[in-house]
Amino acid sequence: MLETILNYVKINENISTSGQPTQEELEQIAKNDFKVVINLALTDSSLALENEDKIVSDLGLTYIHIPVDFENPEWDNLKIFLNIMNGFSNQKVWVHCAKNYRVTSFMYVFHKYFLKTPFEQIDLSVFDMWTPSKKWQDLMKISFEQLQA
Repeated sequence: MLETILNYVKINENISTSGQPTQEELEQIAKNDFKVVINLALTDSSLALENEDKIVSDLGLTYIHIPVDFENPEWDNLKIFLNIMNGFSNQKVWVHCAKNYRVTSFMYVFHKYFLKTPFEQIDLSVFDMWTPSKKWQDLMKISFEQLQA
């Protein structure tokens, strides 16, 4: 069932990503032992799920919302995301946005500096559907030193 969620990507045993899950899909996420749901989409996104925070909390999961403006992603959003991901390193985390574009960009940086994934092993298939703007490309090119600042 998880594989049918919009633009689903399994990163590893503890991290999966996708576009916006439905309420039924969030229930499946909970049944698959995920403990945390991180949402990077804005609440007025065309695919946003009304009361997602309550739905996720009622399922017994931790809900974290980092609203990232798709047209204007900010370094601070990325830094917050990376810190949160590091804080949940031993738990199953589901990360989503509207279509898995924001998430893929943030996960690229997480792969590069924290998971130490060799480039050729990073799943970049979502970029077949979306070409990141210059702002997103610049964000993904952040150096480790810039992250520490």
